[in-house]
Amino acid sequence: MTAVDSKTTPQNTKAEARRVARETRRNEALAHKRLTSPLATILAVAIAFLWTIPTLGLLITSFRPGADSATTGWWTVFTNPDFTLGNYQAALTSGGTALTLGESFLNSLAITIPVTIFALAVASLAAYAFAWMDFKGRGFLFVAVFALQIVPIQMALVPLLSLFSRGLEIGDVQIFPGLEMREVDHSFATVWIAHVIFAMPLAIFLLHNFIAEIPSDVIEAARVDGAGHGQIFFRIILPLATPALASFAILEFIWVWNDLLVATIFAPTTSLPMTQTLNSLSGTWGNQWFLVSAGAFLVLFVPIIVFLALQRFFVRGLMAGATKG
Repeated sequence: MTAVDSKTTPQNTKAEARRVARETRRNEALAHKRLTSPLATILAVAIAFLWTIPTLGLLITSFRPGADSATTGWWTVFTNPDFTLGNYQAALTSGGTALTLGESFLNSLAITIPVTIFALAVASLAAYAFAWMDFKGRGFLFVAVFALQIVPIQMALVPLLSLFSRGLEIGDVQIFPGLEMREVDHSFATVWIAHVIFAMPLAIFLLHNFIAEIPSDVIEAARVDGAGHGQIFFRIILPLATPALASFAILEFIWVWNDLLVATIFAPTTSLPMTQTLNSLSGTWGNQWFLVSAGAFLVLFVPIIVFLALQRFFVRGLMAGATKG
């Protein structure tokens, strides 16, 4: 016993700790060397630089006078700098449609924010049902919903447009009363419903995979304590699924904000978003394309803020939703 105790002195413990630390640093250096390559780093930097050049040119053009942009390339600004904020002012106060870019900004918010909230609410409820509620045909329905991702949106545009033009009726019951296109020219109801429908397959798939990974012991303990599905969903599932909800919120917000096709077809003329107004800023013959460059950065402003605000959840939520089927 004495011999064993003599070996476990503080000096021996410190020496062992130093040895473990040296071995750990050596293993980390070896792993870093194997996983990195100077050639790959140089190639990645070169690709990033080339990828950024068009965006830089667009940004510079948005601050150049229209006459200069029409006669010289954006790179001449380095030898003959001339900048103005007139393009941004003109982009906000003019538009080829009935709305200016500033007016359509409010329409974009009125479309994107409710759609993101509605899609998250419906998809999270459906994902919880598929993950933790036992009902007949659950597996088949989940596969069917997931398979809808391969259906092009363009195939559903005409049926949905026909549906909204006459209302949806099953027997004597009207499912969407008052949603005829001729009666909702002052609202966003049709474009909300269309966007939420198109978002469901991917939203349910991502949220289901995250919610299904929650330990079953937590759910069972709540059930033993007498919690129902509503209490489990609102008090357990939603707080734990925050990363997945935030990551999908970013994707849905950016997708709807940048959408042109769905809004052009389903939104009334007075409710068109910024993308539609931006599309018409260049003029009949494209001679005012410098206004499009300014308008493009105005459109980019809000998605960048949303992404920066929720980016810490983005990778964590997507990885969790993509590792389990």
